[in-house]
Amino acid sequence: MELGIVWLVRVAWIAAILPMVIASIPNSKLTSFHQLVLGFARRGKILQPSSSSQKWTLPQKHFAHFYVLGVAWTTLLLAATWMYAFKMTPFQHRFEVWRAVFLLLLMEIQVLRRLLESFYVFKYSPSARMSILGYLAGLFFYTAAPLSLCVNIAPEVVTFAAKSHTSSALEFDLLSSLIPLVKLGWCQLIGAAVFMWGWLHQRRCHAILGSLRESPSQVKEYIIPHGDWFEIVSSPHYLAEIVLYAGLLIASGGTDATIWLLFGFVVWNLTLAAGETHRWYLRKFENYPANRNAIFPFVY
Repeated sequence: MELGIVWLVRVAWIAAILPMVIASIPNSKLTSFHQLVLGFARRGKILQPSSSSQKWTLPQKHFAHFYVLGVAWTTLLLAATWMYAFKMTPFQHRFEVWRAVFLLLLMEIQVLRRLLESFYVFKYSPSARMSILGYLAGLFFYTAAPLSLCVNIAPEVVTFAAKSHTSSALEFDLLSSLIPLVKLGWCQLIGAAVFMWGWLHQRRCHAILGSLRESPSQVKEYIIPHGDWFEIVSSPHYLAEIVLYAGLLIASGGTDATIWLLFGFVVWNLTLAAGETHRWYLRKFENYPANRNAIFPFVY
């Protein structure tokens, strides 16, 4: 059962990554496919109202649905895995279980902030839309990403949770359950530091984007953002997301292929979206800063 779940999640990530990889191949025969894939990635300002696929779109404010799902699902996985780690007797892969708790805790910090931002920071234009397939991809991501952080031990946790449900109530000592988390290895500490670096910069960049539409008169206007990593790339919030998922990868120890696939999806997806955003800025503003790259400073 364990291998079945692991490979199911891995195949799902591969199936999600492969179209983006193919679309990135510079071949004229793939132009139509390239445009098709980009159509799924376009949203907001880069999804023009005149698009023939406009009827297959949803309001961009539905982004909040991703984070409601992400918070609910991550909290469930975190609570079950943490309780399992706390109650299990010591055995060989105890460290792996506590590491999964640590990764899910970081993910919880991320999805909670994104949920709050979707309600209190971002002010989407009434005309801002996103592809229905992009919407489904978002729901897939916030289901598969938290699961990928603990998929190797998920069957054990499910079995434990089922048994606990039929047994007497379990006692949970929060202080005692925190001690193993602070005794994890250097990979977890370094990974958490990288994660928080990306997390803080994404928070700042989102605040900058949100501030561009503080008044009702700005709702339908687009302004060149400035500040923080916006001075070097057009989509610093995407760069920050790649950084924080790199932190999760480091914290995982880098030995799990599932988390590598999760990271690969994040990189490919956000790189494609950032490229489209950068080209839109160049078309929209004649005075757009020439020193900015799309997402990776001095590279792309």
